[in-house]
Amino acid sequence: MLWFHLCLLIIFVVIGSRIGGIGIGLAGGAGVLVLAATGLHTDVTKDVPWGVIGIIMPVICAIAALQVAGGMDYLVHLTEILLRKHPRHITYLAPFVTFMLTVLCGTGHTAYSVLPVIVDVSKENGIRPSRPLSIAVVASQLAIVASPISAATVAMVAILSPLNVGYLQILAVTIPTVFIGCAVGAFVAARQGKELADDPIYQKRLADGLVAQSAASHEGYKPKASAVPSLIVFVVALVIAVAYATSASKQIGLIAHPPMDASAAIMVIMLSCAAIICFVAKIPAQSIPDQSTFKAGMTASICILGVAWLGNMFVNNYMDVIKNAGADVLQQSPWLLAIILYFASPLLFSHAATTVAFMPVAVKLGLSAVTLLACYPAVSNYYLLPNYPTTVAAMEMDDTGSTRLGKTVISHPFVVPGTVAIVVAVLLNFAWAPVVLGM
Repeated sequence: MLWFHLCLLIIFVVIGSRIGGIGIGLAGGAGVLVLAATGLHTDVTKDVPWGVIGIIMPVICAIAALQVAGGMDYLVHLTEILLRKHPRHITYLAPFVTFMLTVLCGTGHTAYSVLPVIVDVSKENGIRPSRPLSIAVVASQLAIVASPISAATVAMVAILSPLNVGYLQILAVTIPTVFIGCAVGAFVAARQGKELADDPIYQKRLADGLVAQSAASHEGYKPKASAVPSLIVFVVALVIAVAYATSASKQIGLIAHPPMDASAAIMVIMLSCAAIICFVAKIPAQSIPDQSTFKAGMTASICILGVAWLGNMFVNNYMDVIKNAGADVLQQSPWLLAIILYFASPLLFSHAATTVAFMPVAVKLGLSAVTLLACYPAVSNYYLLPNYPTTVAAMEMDDTGSTRLGKTVISHPFVVPGTVAIVVAVLLNFAWAPVVLGM
């Protein structure tokens, strides 16, 4: 029955990926129903990652409140000033700003607001937009594993805690290695494709009047009065969350008997952050659910609920068989975990869902904390299939036609720099994680 149920699992994951968006979660729920109807059992307290979902909701509330207050627009304004001030280096600065926005906000959807700026600055200076766009989108996704408040990071904290790996150690490994990986990816992206002036598709679109003139949109920008105060509140809340999680960890032990664990602390701190922003910025709380970041976060919650439940249900029912079949192979070649995560993540549409679905299994198979941390960046492969929202947005916004699909579904500008960035990050993690963890 294992192969029968595995086929059912794959069928529902594929159906969900074809539906797109929230569909992966809905199809996951349907898959749970079918697995239960064909003989498997589920325990909702064990199979559903409530902790991860519980983290996403408060964090998204805080980010959406920041968006209403104008803090997100102000951040984008600052990044636009930086990009326009150093246009010749946009292929390296664009991923830097999307990386930092994601690390700060815990979601790669912050990149949407920066993409039009990247296109405009590139066109103004005769730079092929696909170069900075490709690596900027990749960096916005890779940075999830380096963000202290992302759902994926919180999931990793819970997964690695029994292995005596703390919150600060995870960040100490992922932040530098992922950043370097993105930098190497930018170096590769800067050499992709023909120069813009030599691209026949761009020349044809230009002749047909399909390339819009760019404008220095930042010149008339005036931030809301609440933009800076709300941003300060958000950053302070982020620092407090990281400080508490670090102080309460077993490795640091500054708080001998913490009143709550790191996950609960992040939840209440971010809920409080949203409340304070509403009070300081005098914004109506009912406007928070209308924001794009809120909708994206709730979509992610449903996706994680469905697909992680489906995956955990299958694994928990067949754990003994999986251990006997896969433990030796993965222990002899631990790098295979990175390949599994690399190809699974485009189907699951969520860093956290991929992390929750596969990392606990890796722990049960006896893989070390070093291996799990080293392979962790591979959950960021959202560019392989050109159907992730930020990838689609980058293609649509580039009216020069340089960011386009080739002859095959995986022939596009995101694949090479993205894969290089992940490979570099994984290799560096295998070298750096043992140093940080003292193993």
